[in-house]
Amino acid sequence: MRHGKKVNHLSRTDSHRRAMLANMASSLILHKRITTTLAKAKALRVYVEPIITKSKDDTTHSRRTVFSYLQNKEVVSILFRDIAAKVANRPGGYTRILKMGNRLGDNASMALIELVDYNEIYTSGDAAAEKKTTRRRGSKAKKTADVPAAKVAPAVVAEEVIDIPVAEVIETPVAEVEAADTDVAPVAEVETAEETPEVDATEDESATDSEEKKEE
Repeated sequence: MRHGKKVNHLSRTDSHRRAMLANMASSLILHKRITTTLAKAKALRVYVEPIITKSKDDTTHSRRTVFSYLQNKEVVSILFRDIAAKVANRPGGYTRILKMGNRLGDNASMALIELVDYNEIYTSGDAAAEKKTTRRRGSKAKKTADVPAAKVAPAVVAEEVIDIPVAEVIETPVAEVEAADTDVAPVAEVETAEETPEVDATEDESATDSEEKKEE
């Protein structure tokens, strides 16, 4: 029975289990997500999250403590330089476990364990949800009541301003057209009066020519 069994030994000795968890924690910090069995993922979460919490305090003592678990200088530098700044405002819960079905060979339950802040899909969804919850300013009734009043007032003023110049513009050309009509009539009469003598002169010339021919 499982009474009082708080640690899953994973069918390994203590030294083997600690070395395996240290190696898995280093891989998780380097690659931000790894695939393993569900039992190992749950054991790794308990092992690596206190180490990430320790990295928030960037001191020599914290670095030496973390190095005693991971035994990798490159991983320790990445943890304190990049990951600690990324999870600075998160109070725990740095990892996420996603089940992936069973393995074909031995039918073992598989899972993907990843760092929460390095998953862009889930992080963008959380940010969008936070923005929606914080937008609580005023009520919709007030906004709908204010919008029509703001739109109607400028339209009425525009109509009043436009009506006055249109009447003036229409009236002035009509007066000019009437004056132009009165001026054109005498010109037409003068032209007709001048044209009539020219026609008579041509008739006289034709008559004289006909008389000269007869005399010859």
